Amino acid sequence: MQSYPKLLSLIESHIAENQFYGSPQNLYDPLNYILGLGGKRIRPVLTLMGCELYSGTAEEAIHAALAMEVFHNFTLIHDDIMDKAPLRRGNPTVHEKWDTPTAILSGDLMLAKAYECLLRSEPQSWSALFNLFNKTVYEVCEGQQMDMNFESQSLVSETEYLEMIRLKTSVLLGCCLQTGAIIAGATESESRKVYNFGTDLGLGFQLMDDYLDAFGSAELVGKQTGGDILSGKKTIMMIHASKLEGEKLNKLLTNSELTDNQKIEEVKAIFVQTGADQYLKQKAGTYFNDASKIVSDLAVNADNKTAMLALLDAIKNRSF
Repeated sequence: MQSYPKLLSLIESHIAENQFYGSPQNLYDPLNYILGLGGKRIRPVLTLMGCELYSGTAEEAIHAALAMEVFHNFTLIHDDIMDKAPLRRGNPTVHEKWDTPTAILSGDLMLAKAYECLLRSEPQSWSALFNLFNKTVYEVCEGQQMDMNFESQSLVSETEYLEMIRLKTSVLLGCCLQTGAIIAGATESESRKVYNFGTDLGLGFQLMDDYLDAFGSAELVGKQTGGDILSGKKTIMMIHASKLEGEKLNKLLTNSELTDNQKIEEVKAIFVQTGADQYLKQKAGTYFNDASKIVSDLAVNADNKTAMLALLDAIKNRSF
């Protein structure tokens, strides 16, 4: 299996060589803009890894990998509108750089383009690929709606929150790995294993994203830190801290005399005081451990298992 940097280079080259053009061009420009902002590209790389894991080639899965990245960026455009986010990867979000109607339409177009990219895979895989992709699209949308619903709910359980991030984030990582495995001709049993690896990886990934949203560096993360706190998102840290300091947290977040930065810093202090930050890390660690156990059970060679574990460690220890 090729290294993450080599697979990332293949993805970047493919994105650069497959720009989107059409009329009116200002509908297509946001697609190239958001894809050009970079990012970790974990989803397309996972697609290529899933294929190489079962002795396929990256070239066989490159179009499917682009489909996953295009779909992911479609969700980012719409999520940023819903969250009223000013920055994405350190740059203006699409709705800020253009306007909200254009961002909505461009996002819609990206979803169609994702299907178009997936259609360039070999026809014998279409049925399995499109069934998996459609299921994932439904689930990601369901997860996003749950996330929005939680903002107006006074109480959200940990179980509900974990189901939301499973749908909103982790199923797509599982889809990427399973997509690559399907293209490589892996058995249904093996492709399901790598899907489960991806969902466990995704749960740990999203939990660490929640941590970095509060405690990460804005320069490294590439977006406003504390955004989840200000928007009232019921993250694991907020749920855990609310059990001990719910009244105090509510007063802080509704205090009009405090600046946004003051609210963020005081809520973060409560997270530390209640141990919510460490609780999140322990929870994420459980999912990373489960993912590691799945790797040991895969019917692939030792070198490929080592590559998957290296990826797991990189995600587990990331700072952005």
